[in-house]
Amino acid sequence: KTLTASSSATLSFVDGTDDVVLDNTYRTYVFKFIGIHPATNNASLTFQGNAAGGSGYNETMTTTWFYAGQNEAGTSTYLSYGTGADQAQGTSFQAIGAGINDNADDNTSGELWLFNPSSTTFVKHFMARTAAKGDEANDSYMSGYFNTTSAIDEIQFKMSSGNMDAGTIKLYGIA
Repeated sequence: KTLTASSSATLSFVDGTDDVVLDNTYRTYVFKFIGIHPATNNASLTFQGNAAGGSGYNETMTTTWFYAGQNEAGTSTYLSYGTGADQAQGTSFQAIGAGINDNADDNTSGELWLFNPSSTTFVKHFMARTAAKGDEANDSYMSGYFNTTSAIDEIQFKMSSGNMDAGTIKLYGIA
């Protein structure tokens, strides 16, 4: 399934809606986001899930996040843990691509892997990697889990502030 942002507040993948399959058909799902461009400066691409039969995107998750980068002038490099970009049993939307500016050439691309979302026995693990261009090139790694044994059948993406001005998110099931 492919969703395209055009000044969009959210992009949501809901099992059984608009030909979205996010159920026990596959044990692994991959979301690929391409050229996500924010409408506001210094925004992060974020995501959250919803349990089958639940309401609201507010599942409890534990995550970790680190990143590496370099500015365009080559005068500043870093490898850092994303203090404040992780969650310990939190219910907020999780950052997966951070520090994206709204300049015409700034955007983020990457992928989010979701493992066994239909399990009603185990928690649901996920991991993401993104490449972003803001005032620098940055490479972010995030992983964690939804701390629920309920099936997850909805995933929503949004920016930490403002809309997604442009970009595409694709969902693939892996056999």
